[in-house]
Amino acid sequence: MGIIISTVSIFILMVVIITVILFFVFVTGKIEKHEAAKSSYALGTLINLRANGDKAKMAIDKALERLKEIDDRMSAFKESSDISKINFNAGNKGEKVNNDTYFVVKKAIEYSRILEGTFDPTIRPLVKLWSIGTKEERIPEKSKIEKALKLINYNDVIFDDKNNSIMLKHDKQALDVGGIAKGFAADEVRDIFYQYNIKSALIDLGGNIFALGSKENGSAWKVGIQNPFKPRGEFIGILSVKNKSIVTSGNYERYFIKDGKKFHHIIDPKTGYPSESKIISATIISDNSIDGDGLSTGVYIIGIDKAMKIIETIEGIDAIFITEDKKIYKTSGIDESIFTLIDSEFF
Repeated sequence: MGIIISTVSIFILMVVIITVILFFVFVTGKIEKHEAAKSSYALGTLINLRANGDKAKMAIDKALERLKEIDDRMSAFKESSDISKINFNAGNKGEKVNNDTYFVVKKAIEYSRILEGTFDPTIRPLVKLWSIGTKEERIPEKSKIEKALKLINYNDVIFDDKNNSIMLKHDKQALDVGGIAKGFAADEVRDIFYQYNIKSALIDLGGNIFALGSKENGSAWKVGIQNPFKPRGEFIGILSVKNKSIVTSGNYERYFIKDGKKFHHIIDPKTGYPSESKIISATIISDNSIDGDGLSTGVYIIGIDKAMKIIETIEGIDAIFITEDKKIYKTSGIDESIFTLIDSEFF
């Protein structure tokens, strides 16, 4: 019988490490008198916000209130959320939801179509079956995976624009917008910061980064791309960005090992098993974080050839992919002014 290594504590530690790296390695300098920073927990992850401006503290407090509001509406774990109510009424009736939820679910379906179903918000039955990153993580029985696969179909999400309601076509189907909600939330925080005239800020929602403006000294924000073959905090390269979202999906984020085999959390909606696309890290650079979030998981699963083609067709979005044979693929908008390779193993 193989040994299963739980990742709950490992995941928490990794989140903390990400936070330390982003805020103390790449964001140099002490907290200035007009700068505020605050950490919290929402959307199932650690939140770190840092802003510079006369109203920085007020902006951050308002942003944290907004994040709680989004979490309350879109969490699949809160019984009172819009998502839980949709799931409860699956196969029975539509659920009238808040405008935020309606927008996010519609956006999720839009990306499901673009990504040919490799991103699918109806994946919750499979995610729950594997439970990777929790104390219940396990390899499900094949028969249970096959049964769950019959419930996965983004075309079964029915929208009623007139009544702002969403319905799942079949009983036991379930939505999970965790793969896109953080992106929406990051954009909402950015917009709040703009309202408070914040010109320089770093928004970190569990590794979903939005670098607003530039650093206080006018230079670009520096954000590292994790080397998926090495321990946390070791990077293959550095992105230099202003007013950009950076979202990465990787097989090193959440996983467990059984009988020497690694089972990561990125489940392929078509097979029911962790993706084996050969991509092990997909980083999306975009103007809006909801786009990066919606794309990163799907392109990871769809494979390098299709992933490159899809990203190249979407204006204003670029990507960096790392494959298991240690090759780096960059879309046409990534040049030396944006990305600097620092790991000699990839030269």
